[in-house]
Amino acid sequence: MLRMFLAVTAAALAVWGGTSGPTEATPTPSATPTPSPTPVCPPALPITANVTGVTTTSVTISYSIFFRPPCGYDPPMTVSLFASREDAQQWRAPVAVAVSGPERNGAVTIDRLTPDTEYWYRFSDVEGRRDPYAFSSARTSPLASCRATATIDARWGNGFVATVTVRNTGTEPLDRWRVSWRWSGDERVQTVWGGVAEATGADVTVRNASYNGMLALDGATTFGLLVTTSAVPDGLTATCAR
Repeated sequence: MLRMFLAVTAAALAVWGGTSGPTEATPTPSATPTPSPTPVCPPALPITANVTGVTTTSVTISYSIFFRPPCGYDPPMTVSLFASREDAQQWRAPVAVAVSGPERNGAVTIDRLTPDTEYWYRFSDVEGRRDPYAFSSARTSPLASCRATATIDARWGNGFVATVTVRNTGTEPLDRWRVSWRWSGDERVQTVWGGVAEATGADVTVRNASYNGMLALDGATTFGLLVTTSAVPDGLTATCAR
């Protein structure tokens, strides 16, 4: 009798153990995400810019973009002009903006500006990222207040003499003037009378002498030049400013 009881009990335990439910699987730990590598940018400016042209009402700024994101930019770029260095440093109250073309090396012209005024420029991209490096100033040209016309009085094989007339064409008297031009060949000024000459390479500027800087409305004065050259030019084109 005891043997039968033990056999039945053992059978019942075996059945209960087999039907108690499936064994839970041991959870597999999730994979740790691999962090994205931090880009290493070259030690160079991502964009450079400089002023390549001015008029009385416009400024032209040329730029070169050297690197693409994340180390640089993709065009188009927005050029913002500010009225002061402090405003530019804080990106505060730009007075004019212009957008570049799709070129990575190009130029932007901003017009409708005030004559003889200094502006500060900065660059930003289409994502709104502000470039911290391309940051400088440009000044528009002053309004023409005088006119300079040149006449070659005498010429010979290796030189000539010229007279330049300076006339006040502005709306108020002048207290000073300067006349500038660029030689096209190997011309060199030997002597100037009626003015003070400054030369840097092919660029020449003659400022008024101490006695002829004052010009009334429509008033005029002259200065003369003795120039040496291997080929006498047909004429001389000069610009005048206060």
